Amino acid sequence: MEYPPCVEIDPEGPARHSVIWLHGLGADGNDFLPLLPELRIPAGKGVRFVFPNAPRMPVTVNNGYVMPAWYDIYGMDLLAKIDVDGILASADYLLKLVDEEISKGIAPENILLAGFSQGGVIALAAALRSDLPLAGVMALSTYLPKAVPLGSQVPRHIFQAHGRMDDVVPWQAARDARERLEAMGHQVEWHEYDMAHSLCAEEVADMREWMMARLFGPEHT
Repeated sequence: MEYPPCVEIDPEGPARHSVIWLHGLGADGNDFLPLLPELRIPAGKGVRFVFPNAPRMPVTVNNGYVMPAWYDIYGMDLLAKIDVDGILASADYLLKLVDEEISKGIAPENILLAGFSQGGVIALAAALRSDLPLAGVMALSTYLPKAVPLGSQVPRHIFQAHGRMDDVVPWQAARDARERLEAMGHQVEWHEYDMAHSLCAEEVADMREWMMARLFGPEHT
């Protein structure tokens, strides 16, 4: 599987932290660029944002139409049949990107993973298959198929957010993921909003507070 180059936004000075943020089905690495000003991360904090691009592939649920996708979706019921091989391939790719950030001098505990929808599945799968002491994971409007094997015992800090009116990833699928994560010993900060399969201003504000605390310490929120 061929993964296109990432979209990277470097800080004004040396990078000391990295946020690797995966888009959802059919989008691309530019999808969350407009969000960066709203996060109001101070320029001097040295945060590099990496936005990977998913490979293009036929997506079964969309009649085989070729589009950017981290893995195949077989039907409207997201949990009926799972493309485990595709999820693991993209999770391995994400961990390769983490290794690249480490090779650039970023400490693992200063690397934060994030993903929306399909991208959230990959961010969670990657973090929960790695023993690196990562800063945390933002799982946005997403789920966690039980068929995906998870091998790491490292407890994670996870920001999980979901819309009560999400008609793409059911609210219950997100709640089930939360319960599974908490049962595994992960610290989940759960947020839900009156929105569909999207982001809202309240969520962005909550994300900013959590990101600042995880990357720079609670005194910087």
